[in-house]
Amino acid sequence: MSATTTTSSADRTPWLAIAAGCLIALLTFGPRSAIGFFQIPMLADNGWSREDFAIAIAIQNLFWGAGQPLFGAIADRFGTAKVLVLSGFLYAAGLAITAVAPTPLWLTIGSGVLVGLGVAAGSFGIVLAAFARRVSAEQRSFVFGLGTAAGSAGMFVFAPLSQGLIDRFGWSDSLLVLSAMMLLVPLFAFALRGNSRTTRGHSSLVAEIEQTMGAALREAFATRSYVLLTTGFFVCGFQVAFITAHFPAYLADKAIAPVWAVTALALIGFFNIIGSIASGLIGQRYSKPHFLALIYVGRSIAVTIFLLTPITPLTVVVFAVVMGLLWLSTVPPTNALVAIMFGTRYLGLLGGLVFLSHQIGSFLGVWLGGYLYAVVGSYDPVWWLGVGLGLVAALVHWPISEAPVVRTPVPA
Repeated sequence: MSATTTTSSADRTPWLAIAAGCLIALLTFGPRSAIGFFQIPMLADNGWSREDFAIAIAIQNLFWGAGQPLFGAIADRFGTAKVLVLSGFLYAAGLAITAVAPTPLWLTIGSGVLVGLGVAAGSFGIVLAAFARRVSAEQRSFVFGLGTAAGSAGMFVFAPLSQGLIDRFGWSDSLLVLSAMMLLVPLFAFALRGNSRTTRGHSSLVAEIEQTMGAALREAFATRSYVLLTTGFFVCGFQVAFITAHFPAYLADKAIAPVWAVTALALIGFFNIIGSIASGLIGQRYSKPHFLALIYVGRSIAVTIFLLTPITPLTVVVFAVVMGLLWLSTVPPTNALVAIMFGTRYLGLLGGLVFLSHQIGSFLGVWLGGYLYAVVGSYDPVWWLGVGLGLVAALVHWPISEAPVVRTPVPA
């Protein structure tokens, strides 16, 4: 019996693997989404600038993006579990170094390079690719929504948890606690063992052929819809990374009490759970490209209204709820489109390259936030740039074709 039709014990219980993957997504997304709470106390104790912090987090997003296709290719070839074990150790080491960093350089090494690589090895792209191989094509959009919602739950859980730890133990010891929690990731990784040749035997929308990695890359970048999808996902990264890193400081500048920053990010995480699951369900029934375009338009409208109204606790809460519904609702349809176009053979790699574009946007959103604040003393230019980019993203996604690439099967 061939490797492609062999059913492993893990594949006979796909929902156990999905549950483990959701816990991993919760753990890996949680601490990095709460990093904004550490900015002000860390900088106050060390005498660093907001630009120093922004550079480190921007580097984190860049390494996250650059590592995603690399770790995705490794998972496709050698197995998801091995990559997830590495994720836990890299992430834990990065947070520990951040906790004791004596200089901005060490902050960049810990929170930037190591945490970025740790998130890359355990992020959505790795987990969702493993999910795709365990369920039918018809179920993928929904389970992608579950995985994304689990990451959102990490934001909901870790926002108040991080602030509570900081209040009780200080920012440095709190990072050490979070570092220890990342060592749970290797324990859950076992349920996701297997590589791209370990499937449940479900039929694919794409004619599966033996294909080299280089051929898969050439095919992908010759596909117009894939290029458009990759380009548009840049905007998602720009918007969400800027808010994650700078929103607590932005509210502090507006004389809003810190409790509302905690509340806002927790609400974003909570309503993102709803938005992600709903996105997965909507993506199973309606046009994914058009749905993505509407999400980006919705974000631009929400930010515009938020900036043009007085900043109060009420407007912060309303903004957080709306943005939460739209936050990572882009992930399930985006990953589902890649699977529809090319199948699951190189989904970790090709989905990772789409996510690299997302993280280049994240790098620019975080870095520009710190840089322009240092230059003009305001975050407003980056807010408005995000509004404009959201409208561009809507235009880019609208013409994407939701169809598999046409392949000629190779004769046996």
